[in-house]
Amino acid sequence: MKVSVDQEKINAMSFEESLKELEKIVDRLSTGETNLDELLSLYEAGVAYLKHCQSRLSSAEAKIKILSEQLSSQQVTEGNNG
Repeated sequence: MKVSVDQEKINAMSFEESLKELEKIVDRLSTGETNLDELLSLYEAGVAYLKHCQSRLSSAEAKIKILSEQLSSQQVTEGNNG
């Protein structure tokens, strides 16, 4: 069974959806019952899902950093006024 990579579909997925698909691929690869063509196809799809997960995580980390910095600067400002 050949797995096609639809990058637009992957990009529209949430982190959790993409991770679930990646886990399915890992399970399929772990069975050892895939032929070479299917293995390569699964690997390609897995890399696409992995990159998407990494991208979503990086975005979340950046947002958290910005929010943390804003919170820290607010606390410093409030501390100076009190």
